[in-house]
This record gives sequence, C-alpha cells and structure tokens, in this order.
Amino acid sequence: MDELTKKEILSMSRTAHRLTEASYQQDTSKKGDAGWADKQRILLADMALHLLQTSLRDDEISTEDLKRNLFSILTISDQLMPGHDLNAVADDLYSS
Repeated sequence: MDELTKKEILSMSRTAHRLTEASYQQDTSKKGDAGWADKQRILLADMALHLLQTSLRDDEISTEDLKRNLFSILTISDQLMPGHDLNAVADDLYSS
C-alpha cells in the first residue's frame, strides 16, 4: 500500500474512531437492557478500528497490541455469537 493511501485510511479511521467512541459513551444501555446488543455492536466496531490502526502503523506490528485487539474483538463477539465459545479462544491468546 502506498504511503498516501495509508495516511488517508488512518485519517478516516481516526474520525470514525472518534464518532464511534462518542456513540458508545452516549448509549446508556446496561447489560440486560433491550439496547445492550446494539451498544456491544458499537463497541465491536470501536475495537475493529483499533485493529485497523494497529495494522497500519509504520513500525512492526506489536504482538501485544495485536493480542489485545483480537482478545477484545473475540470477547465482545462471544456475547453476539453465543454457543461458539469465543471467550475460550480469546483466553488462549494469552496462554500461548
């Protein structure tokens, strides 16, 4: 990927990240509320943007940052995809 494209993607991702985090903070849903799943979807999008930013950094990808990103994505996804035991996969990231 050329540098200009990468910078443009990162710039757009910062805007998307800011808007996503603001939406998450404005959502007052608590676990068990009707809107909880939607709030978790916003959080999942936020974590996906973190992964995007981690992936496009200029330096080498930090294994710890990548683990943290994937752990968060799997943990949130576990709530949205019951029965797939994604928490076990997430936990396995830190045991290896």
